[in-house]
Amino acid sequence: MKQAAVTVLGIETSCDETAAAVLRLSPAGVDVLAEQVASQTEDHALYGGIVPEIAARAHVERLDGLIRMVMQEAGSGWETLDGVAATAGPGLIGGVMTGLSTAKAIALARGLPLVAVNHLEGHALSPRLAQDVPFPYLLLLVSGGHCQFVSVEGVGKYRRLGSTIDDAAGEAFDKTAKLLGLAGAGGPAVERAAEKGDPAAVDLPRPLLDRSGLDMSFSGLKTAVRRAAEEAPLTDQRRADISAAFQLAVADILVAKSARAMERMSEAGDGRTFVVAGGVAANRMLRARLEAEARRHGFAFVAPPLRWCTDNAAMIALAGAERLRLGLQDPLDTPARARWPLDEASAAAAPVYGGGKKGAKA
Repeated sequence: MKQAAVTVLGIETSCDETAAAVLRLSPAGVDVLAEQVASQTEDHALYGGIVPEIAARAHVERLDGLIRMVMQEAGSGWETLDGVAATAGPGLIGGVMTGLSTAKAIALARGLPLVAVNHLEGHALSPRLAQDVPFPYLLLLVSGGHCQFVSVEGVGKYRRLGSTIDDAAGEAFDKTAKLLGLAGAGGPAVERAAEKGDPAAVDLPRPLLDRSGLDMSFSGLKTAVRRAAEEAPLTDQRRADISAAFQLAVADILVAKSARAMERMSEAGDGRTFVVAGGVAANRMLRARLEAEARRHGFAFVAPPLRWCTDNAAMIALAGAERLRLGLQDPLDTPARARWPLDEASAAAAPVYGGGKKGAKA
């Protein structure tokens, strides 16, 4: 039976990017009809990090205008939509509530199905925005808040293979940029500085590299960067050298663990496609090394275009469309969640770290 086209409005407000998109999923493929992202970089620049209250307020101020803009650009009326999808977690709870509440209001007022999307599922499916990536595939999700290996077996079917036991790689990039006094977003700032640095000039550790399994750790690497920054005057060259050494250390860890993950997938016969998604996947050196490693293991390498690596609403709209096409939707009393593991069964049975009243973090 031929599947009908599904058109969805997607909303993303999990952190410091306010985003909206209109997407059509049809038998012919994915068509992103319109998308907009409003960055909050300048709003948080004075504070050296993201301030949740400022982020939530910015989402409230900008979201309605962005939705109006993408609807106009897509040439869509409300009657052309088949549903509305919004990030329902994990993320900064004030921002998540803003986007999810807006989606609920639209769904209620327009009589549309609501899809409450796990932000991590958006990243997991994001490579399918640009090309047909068949299930199953191995995913390295590497972003500011998450770093994990996942076997993606289908929409809503995810199995965690390994995770960071403390900080995410993206968080380590952000902290390194802050420690070194680099301007701009952490990941791109470190990457720019590293281009002029000598990675051999600074000796940094590779935590858990010699330990079997797929779990990772980046907390100790951040500490080593702080010590390196304190050992000598922070000249421009010293900043560049530390950045280069840090970037190489992260790449060494991720490449080595990715090799083990691919070996495990090969032994299990679970597909031979390696997907890298999340904000850190925009790092060019890391992409190149992971692609070379995938080729060495006989895996196809897939990474979303750069604009869909960082937080965006197109991936949320796609996740919503994929779920709607399977007949899945959510009630209007679906709660916003600060924590929401992609593989909830693994997180409950064997949490890597964290827990408490808000639930397992990974």
